[in-house]
Amino acid sequence: MKNLFKTISVLLFVASSLFGASSVYAEGPKRVLIVMSSESAMGISGKLTGTWFEEVATPYYTLRKEGYEVVMASLEGGDAPIDLLSMQAPFTTPNTDKFLNDIVAMHALENTNKLSEINPDDFDALFFPGGYGLLWDLASDSMTIKMIEDFYAANKPIAMVCHAPAILRDVKKANGEPLVKGLTVTGFMNAEDDELDLSRHLLFSLEDMLKANGGNYKKTKKNWVAHIEIDGPLMTGQNPASAPVLAKALAKRLK
Repeated sequence: MKNLFKTISVLLFVASSLFGASSVYAEGPKRVLIVMSSESAMGISGKLTGTWFEEVATPYYTLRKEGYEVVMASLEGGDAPIDLLSMQAPFTTPNTDKFLNDIVAMHALENTNKLSEINPDDFDALFFPGGYGLLWDLASDSMTIKMIEDFYAANKPIAMVCHAPAILRDVKKANGEPLVKGLTVTGFMNAEDDELDLSRHLLFSLEDMLKANGGNYKKTKKNWVAHIEIDGPLMTGQNPASAPVLAKALAKRLK
């Protein structure tokens, strides 16, 4: 019996060491939440969409390589839809190929956490990959909007690439002004939407919205050229080519 009590005491000590307030786990690596759309269609257009694959795969590996913990979430949870076009050449990359053959990564993508069941306070940064789906769900989701407002107020980095800055449409500063007012930002430009012949199918223009909300919108002269802007905790990237650059900038910011 004495040995039993001794064993229990040892187990309790180990448990408190692992899970207590001052545990190694609590002081573990910084955590980044990748937030994706759950929408697979572009409204009533009949066109399929989803998250752009490269904008998930490259940030995932870039951040993990730097030692950060990466957690995936989507508005509805479960299998987050990926834009099928982004899974085909010439839009694939070594990282998308790697991701498809990575059992752990694919499991995370197919079993994303439901955003409403996530505690944002558990994370040090947010990363929003692009894709058209988010115009129909994340851009009008109250929890997503509040989460961004809280992170900005706490000076915690918010990285958004391609169409993800569209989520900023209804995000406000503490004084009630649009969050982007006076901030230098970028995002998928009208000319890039036009080249894909998709502008007429969108709920709103990302470029026009950022300008209308008072953002200092910057873009490249040519389509598809990598370009990012950083203004305080808000970090934005223009297009898929910008995802690797933005991910590296976020990884550096978190050090």
